[in-house]
Amino acid sequence: MLFSNLKLAAMTNGSPYGLIEDGAVLVEKGRIVWAGRASEAPQDEKTDCGGRLLTPGLIDCHTHIVYGGNRANEFEMRLNGASYAEIAKAGGGIVSTVRATREAGEAELFRSAATRLQSLLAEGVTTIEIKSGYGLDVETELKMLRTARQLGESHAVDVVTSFLGAHAFPPEYRDDHAAYVDLVCNRSLPAAARDQLADAVDGFCEGIAFSVADTDRVFAVAKQLGLPVKLHAEQLSNLGGAILAARYGALSVDHIEYLDEDGVAAIARSGTVAVLLPGAFYYLKEKQHPPVAALRAHKVPIAVATDLNPGSSPVHSLLTTMNMACVLFSLTPEEALRGVTANAARALGFKDRGVIASGMKADLVLWNVDRPGDLAYPLGFNPCAAVIRNGEIVRGGIR
Repeated sequence: MLFSNLKLAAMTNGSPYGLIEDGAVLVEKGRIVWAGRASEAPQDEKTDCGGRLLTPGLIDCHTHIVYGGNRANEFEMRLNGASYAEIAKAGGGIVSTVRATREAGEAELFRSAATRLQSLLAEGVTTIEIKSGYGLDVETELKMLRTARQLGESHAVDVVTSFLGAHAFPPEYRDDHAAYVDLVCNRSLPAAARDQLADAVDGFCEGIAFSVADTDRVFAVAKQLGLPVKLHAEQLSNLGGAILAARYGALSVDHIEYLDEDGVAAIARSGTVAVLLPGAFYYLKEKQHPPVAALRAHKVPIAVATDLNPGSSPVHSLLTTMNMACVLFSLTPEEALRGVTANAARALGFKDRGVIASGMKADLVLWNVDRPGDLAYPLGFNPCAAVIRNGEIVRGGIR
């Protein structure tokens, strides 16, 4: 199938957006076999795309969409002056979602997460990362990861799972943090790996969460199990978590508002992606910006994600997140689009998606816009015309 009469934002290097004004893409057996100028296209059955814009399928590389309960009350608390740390210390925050998630059945978790997922799929998301981390005991962590796998099996999206047992300390271990780290390292994480439920291992390295030493222990076990790592790092303070993550060759470090020059240099050397999460920055009313200029100077790839979660980023739109990244963090529209395609793929360890080129997975989105920069421009507007996954139209239409 030759998709023709389109503007092609291939997101390859060499020109802004990898843009070809009169482009075409040839797809066979779920893969892109050719992409370029329409005048040079191989002969094949054509699908006329009506002059629309074609991009790679969008990738949301950091989400927490599987959870129980609701934390809208914390939104009100924050507006009345409570900080994220104060809410957490009062028994709210992550721990309140833990209680609700432990109580929820697997079917209930699936139904609620599927509703959240639909809003992302409607915007052209074809790959999504989903974390555990609201169980904080062996069985609930596995329950969350099983639910994430089921979402991928039942929806037109590739789901990548991250084990996030090192997210917070549950109430029963409030006074014995070392024992909980033992549980994660000796039981929860090995069980997730044994059942092939985890594609990567994440952690939350912060003053209100896990220390650098705790995180090091978890990452050492991940390495033994052959699982790549990533880290919530330097969100509220600079503990040096990003430098630790770089030592392990982490796929990504996420949030990073307080990342310093040494941390930027470390992740540049390790090839680690910087994942910016403007939704959390916005909802928490933070003032410290991630070091975008330093990331650019060190040529660190920058990704952007929703961080969809019930407490600090209930953002159900990757397009809105792109706009936030531009307005709040001064990314260019091209950087924002690259952040949810090519660099988001890299943040998940993929080499077969995120750009439109020969050999890549044929996950594509057709948009009712004139220019690729238009995707990050509006708020509350979804111009997605069609979603193509593995070469097949799974949402919307072309004609």
